Amino acid sequence: MSPQDGDRVLRQSQIIVDFIEGYEAVLFIDGVELPTTRLDELTASGQQAAPGAQVELPPTAVFDPGNFIISFQPQVGAVIEEFTQGEHEGKVRYWRIADGREKSRVYTWQFDTD
Repeated sequence: MSPQDGDRVLRQSQIIVDFIEGYEAVLFIDGVELPTTRLDELTASGQQAAPGAQVELPPTAVFDPGNFIISFQPQVGAVIEEFTQGEHEGKVRYWRIADGREKSRVYTWQFDTD
């Protein structure tokens, strides 16, 4: 997980949570659930991108099921365009795909920005 609990980061720092196979997740920052885009469903034509092809990422949290990672990069057009100075709360709600979201668990942590 990055940033870790208590870390001090820049206003444009990326949030990354790494899982093991078989899990899905959603991210919350300061109590706001971030919209999530699945990387395996993301192409302009509706077809899967060829290996190594460039894909434009939307200003949402991105779940990469191939690497079991959910991440968020503050940017123009996103729910959070940059982190304001001070303390922020990150929260990840995660669940085993086989069990469904109704059996999810939550992990919460804090990080600071300068």
